[in-house]
Amino acid sequence: MLQTFSKFGKTDYAKYPFLKAARRYLIVPDLDVRDLEDEAFANIVLRAEERLRNSILFGIVDWDPKIDDDIESMSFIVAIILAIATDDSFIKKRYALSEANRAYALLINEHKEKLVEFAKDFGWNLLLNSHTDQIPYEFSVKFVNYLRNTIYLRDMKWKLVNRILSEGRVFLGRDEIARLLKEETYKRIEERFTLGSLPNCPRKISKIAEEIKQLALDTIGKTEMEGYPKEVMQNAFPPCINALFQAFTSGRHLSHVGRFTLTSFLVNIGMPPEKLIELFKNVSDFNERMTRYQVEHIAGEKGSRTRYIPPKCDTLKTHSVCINPDDLCRRIYHPLTYYRRKLKA
Repeated sequence: MLQTFSKFGKTDYAKYPFLKAARRYLIVPDLDVRDLEDEAFANIVLRAEERLRNSILFGIVDWDPKIDDDIESMSFIVAIILAIATDDSFIKKRYALSEANRAYALLINEHKEKLVEFAKDFGWNLLLNSHTDQIPYEFSVKFVNYLRNTIYLRDMKWKLVNRILSEGRVFLGRDEIARLLKEETYKRIEERFTLGSLPNCPRKISKIAEEIKQLALDTIGKTEMEGYPKEVMQNAFPPCINALFQAFTSGRHLSHVGRFTLTSFLVNIGMPPEKLIELFKNVSDFNERMTRYQVEHIAGEKGSRTRYIPPKCDTLKTHSVCINPDDLCRRIYHPLTYYRRKLKA
């Protein structure tokens, strides 16, 4: 059952500690990282560690109303510090996404007026739709707010042409609003990691950070966390990718499937999007704005931050992209698996 509406209070800011107004409810608004070794912060540090562990193990940070509001709010700040202390980009992104997943799970059960207040924190002009008999959606939002958070969502329902648009406003249901606010939450939390490193990190925090990194390695694996070697090894390309790459760099035309396969393969093995955009300049129909949009979309640098992977080998065979398969090709099912095996050979 949905709760009745009230203005945000202390418990709400414990649930959504990334909101701008949450700061005034912190018991220590200007926390010094060196203070975290003090026994007074022990429960906060413990909960912060739990937040990070949950993000790695389950992909979502739990919400337990029995936890003290002060501990819950402060532990979010300390979890950010712990994530920075790991100096691991994968853990930082994983944590930001897990907090965003928690926000989404909570928001879909909030009263609709509270969703409107929440959206204001992100600069949205979200309105309740009183004409539900003509338009069966609870909310409407300015299309600029809508586009900012849907441009990289893949499902066709998010395409503007598939929405009801009237007087510059897009009409949406509760779940859809919560989903787009999840995008805003992710971006805001990710911005907090621009602080860089911690020059005077206490030994206790460093120890916990190392334990978190080890948990991530044990749970997720080194390859996924660290990715591939920074240097792209062309001699490890599968035959199909090598053929696409040769055609691409010589300026020959590639099919849509071919372009997507090559682009997604290269970004997944570590080629920076900027370098890939430079390579696209060899193609006769090069358009920098469109190319940048497509490459950054595939690389997961915008929107939902979902990095696309190349199609499986069976799909490439269907589209005649599989060329000159060798013995290793017959033992694998994916181009990235081929590349990984070659690197280990």
